Amino acid sequence: MDKMKENQNVLTEYVETRKNLHDKLVNEFKGDTSRWQMTIGKDLTMKFENPTVLFAIGDAALTPQFQCILDEFLPRYFDILLNDSLRNQIREIRIEGHTDDLWTYKKTDPYMENMKLAQKRAISVVEYFRNMPIYQQYTSDERQQIEYWLTANGLSYGKSLDDSGQYTQLSHKPINRDLSRRVEIRIVTSGDDMLIDFVEKNEKANRNGK
Repeated sequence: MDKMKENQNVLTEYVETRKNLHDKLVNEFKGDTSRWQMTIGKDLTMKFENPTVLFAIGDAALTPQFQCILDEFLPRYFDILLNDSLRNQIREIRIEGHTDDLWTYKKTDPYMENMKLAQKRAISVVEYFRNMPIYQQYTSDERQQIEYWLTANGLSYGKSLDDSGQYTQLSHKPINRDLSRRVEIRIVTSGDDMLIDFVEKNEKANRNGK
């Protein structure tokens, strides 16, 4: 009974941590999601989905339109994360670049070339943020915290999307190249660590019990 109660507490804390952060993000950006063509997932992912606004085809430079969005979005986003009571629950903020499956040069590996492009795009977002005036106004402790959180990840077309926004690997439907070319900003919380630890402990207990 004690073990079951402990497991339940771990799962409850995990779910509540993610839900609280999700609700705060939705409340802050509910008036902006449509004009930015951004969605907020229950997995704490902010997904920017209009490829023509983000980058030119084959380019890693931010468009002026995307710069304007980031000028509005990033200060408010990090204001929530830096000042929230859940700050210590955040383990990572992943800036993810995603591409479609096309590549012009046939003699090269399209997956790897798209991964390089996606990585450069993710880095462009991080670099732009670090050069924003608001970033320079953060305290030394706040900048260190952000540097601890931030990662830039290029995912190529491994997580491409179909017409309904589902992963093509799971849906087995044709790729929607416009939806697949996107930037996602994903929060990883300590709840993820707790869930992994919970699963590993139970797997170990099951093995020992056999």
